[in-house]
Amino acid sequence: MEIGTGLFTCQQRPDDDRSMGTIYQEMLTLAREIEDAGLASAWVSEHHFMEDGYLSGTMPSLGALAAETTDIEIGTCIGLAPLYDSVRLAEDAATVDLLSEGRSTLGLAIGSNPDEFEAFGVPIEERAERLADTVEVVRNAWSEGPLEYESEFHDIDPDVTVTPKPEREAPIMLGGAAKPAVRRAARTADGWCAPSSLSVEGVRKRKEDLERVREEEGLDDDFTVYVLQHGFIGDSKEDAWEQMRDGYFFIQRRYAEIFSGETVDELSDERKQELKDQAIFGTPEQVIDELETYRDALGDDVHFIFRTYHPGIGTETMTECIERLGTEVAPHFD
Repeated sequence: MEIGTGLFTCQQRPDDDRSMGTIYQEMLTLAREIEDAGLASAWVSEHHFMEDGYLSGTMPSLGALAAETTDIEIGTCIGLAPLYDSVRLAEDAATVDLLSEGRSTLGLAIGSNPDEFEAFGVPIEERAERLADTVEVVRNAWSEGPLEYESEFHDIDPDVTVTPKPEREAPIMLGGAAKPAVRRAARTADGWCAPSSLSVEGVRKRKEDLERVREEEGLDDDFTVYVLQHGFIGDSKEDAWEQMRDGYFFIQRRYAEIFSGETVDELSDERKQELKDQAIFGTPEQVIDELETYRDALGDDVHFIFRTYHPGIGTETMTECIERLGTEVAPHFD
């Protein structure tokens, strides 16, 4: 089992008086710590027009991470495919892959926030079809020679040759928990990411379905299952929770707004308890025990994205957690 971390969102909580520039520099500092700790990957997330400044520029951010690191995988978890000009996305993602010397993964999903779709002028009812079209455009753009694909949603000459091209078959990972999303990933992508809302059993069932689809389709190329979950490491279970709680609840309140398109002033006590039960936190030994349940259910061949970036809890606090994740937890799964 490989273990990475992130997801960098660069959100500014109301009680955080730092500048946005400082918050973005924090992302670079933590990326260096992730690599120094021997972890496998670092990830950025994406949303738009958020009052807290939620990271929107995924490709510039990955370009910066490529320059700050030398070994770790870097990628989007998750990029909102329907909101992109797919040829520009292919160009930018190829550039990131070249800058990182073949360390990038392009993670994509359909998106869900009605406000984002409305602002970009993209019909939300087309989002699944636009994701599928984006994958086709990117694949063809990265292949040798001209595009040779007529996009349903972007007016681009199929005879044009898109440059630059990555020097390898850069992987595309798709997210989503619904059966159509999982099966779409199985058929068209190089990986699938299980969202943090899924239980261990939920991930196991979808992984079985994914493998069944790939077998039926005769697909035997490399495929990576990523598992995303929030968590933290401290000196005790109470200490770890105390450190992550405020940033975790802030990000989850914002997600509730993003997914519903409505203002959420406060999470309910019931929802807070659900989120606490869902997260993985505690001493290194306690975190290892919980991660073992994933390994028992899914096997060793998964990439676990242990989400330790929680806005506004402090750079030093997150640095210490990353160090312990790399030195006291990850070696157990080598």
